[in-house]
Amino acid sequence: MSPVRPTLSRRVRNGAGPMTARNLHGHVVQMLGQRIVSGAIKQGEVLPPEATMAEEMDVSRTSLREAMKVLSAKGLVEARPKVGTRVRDARFWNQLDADVLAWRCNSMPTADFVQKLSEMREIIEPAAAASAARHRTVTQLKRMQTALEAMEAAPDPEAWTSADIDFHEAILAATGNELLISLFSVIETALSSYFTMSALTAVNFKYSLPQHRAVFHAIRDKEPEVAQKAMLKVISDTRENLSNKRRKA
Repeated sequence: MSPVRPTLSRRVRNGAGPMTARNLHGHVVQMLGQRIVSGAIKQGEVLPPEATMAEEMDVSRTSLREAMKVLSAKGLVEARPKVGTRVRDARFWNQLDADVLAWRCNSMPTADFVQKLSEMREIIEPAAAASAARHRTVTQLKRMQTALEAMEAAPDPEAWTSADIDFHEAILAATGNELLISLFSVIETALSSYFTMSALTAVNFKYSLPQHRAVFHAIRDKEPEVAQKAMLKVISDTRENLSNKRRKA
């Protein structure tokens, strides 16, 4: 069994300020979740007994127990009689949970994770672009244009990523499909990390601007098939950029 550290009390003493019970168990969730997803605590590993973990982390057993309930709901751990709390295999994790996605992105995403995220984008976003071309309103088109102009004016990769996220969110919103819109709010963290990686690895972080313009023009002109192909090109170019970077690393 791996010891679970660092303690939370040190973080409080270093300026985090007074914590409510809810904040404290939230910090426990973040600490343990990040360690599990990063592999610091291995899949299949049985965690130390509750009393031991609470002492090591310098938190109450109540806070630890509440945190374990949250991690269990996310599919990361399970409690078994006479065995204890065990870390579940990654195939059981709720991969679309916002926290789980954030922890994966914060743990230096693997080539496999980037590949799967690219595949998910290829399944969803080209069809969404086609739908947006059929259903977009003038107001929604203006929102896309504003985001595109922000991408054009972006002075650095961080500003570019923020505008890029806005652009893709505007396209999903223009589909009028509330399920797709809700999905974006779930995967936004992962996409932000994905877009940032792509921008930082490119010689010119605005390398995909022409492709984004093509998507916008197709949606503006109500050309669904053109919009679909243009969005697929955006995604494939991003995938290729990241693949080239990994091959050179």
